[in-house]
Amino acid sequence: MAAPPVVDIPLVDERLADDLAGGLAAVEKLLRSSVESEDAFVTQTSRHLIEAGGKRFRAMLVLLAAQFGNPDAPGIVPGAVVIELTHLATLYHDDVMDEAPVRRGSPSANARWDNTVAILTGDYLFAQASEILADLGSELIRIQARTFSRLVRGQIRETIGPAEGRDAIAHYISVLADKTGSLIATSGRFGAMLAGASADVVERLTDACEAIGVAWQLGDDLIDVAAPTADSGKTPGTDLREGVRTLPVLHALASDDPGDARLRTLLSGPVAEEDVDEALTLLRANRAMEQAREELTRWIDRAKEALAGLPEIPARTALVALCDYVVERTG
Repeated sequence: MAAPPVVDIPLVDERLADDLAGGLAAVEKLLRSSVESEDAFVTQTSRHLIEAGGKRFRAMLVLLAAQFGNPDAPGIVPGAVVIELTHLATLYHDDVMDEAPVRRGSPSANARWDNTVAILTGDYLFAQASEILADLGSELIRIQARTFSRLVRGQIRETIGPAEGRDAIAHYISVLADKTGSLIATSGRFGAMLAGASADVVERLTDACEAIGVAWQLGDDLIDVAAPTADSGKTPGTDLREGVRTLPVLHALASDDPGDARLRTLLSGPVAEEDVDEALTLLRANRAMEQAREELTRWIDRAKEALAGLPEIPARTALVALCDYVVERTG
């Protein structure tokens, strides 16, 4: 079975490219077999998002991190599958919470079946991930539990919003770190640990991957506003239509410039369809976009600082290139 497409980063080392392609193919095979059930319907619902595609970004990070130890260690592919199953499970639950009709270009599980099926399928994927994880050792089980705790706390805090008196921008960044960055950080940690890398290397890869994860989401925020055709697969302005307060929106709302009054009014809630073009035009020209880009750059700088202390091998070059790609994709 062919490996799925991955983020298009330069892999100047042919051996590394081959290792990643082979590893991703093995991950894909185990990912599909791990959700097979005696019940055909459970198998069908569990494979729904797997078969819809996806870049397997987190699995790729597991494999890249493993390059800093023994990349052929037996636990690496199962560890990558644990990460992917956890990610997929959260997508089933997210789609229920967001009432999303589409995921990865296909009807979401909640739209194709119903919310109950989608929630239970997500739970089943968590259970399958736990079964694989049980063979990888108690330390990784503990790390996964802490990661899942962060994921849930991030989702809860996103749902209820910032506490009274709490800075909305600081709250938003902390939510991204927990909800998005934590699992991507664990991708790097799992890969390095399972490959037997040193403690310093493990911590550097964990920090770098979390920073990349936060920066990636901040990039999606910018793309939703700035890109004529969104790389995230969404129509530009989708977040505005849904009233989602991403980082550029939060910066615009925090402005006390009288010239931003019209934009603040438009962004005070979901933007009506007839106002989306105006809101996008005003927001694209606003200082808020540059402030959001500066925040993204700070996270990328943090990632590069962590990566700078790693051994000079092709995997480090690839991770640095990924950092550059995260910035470049936003234009």
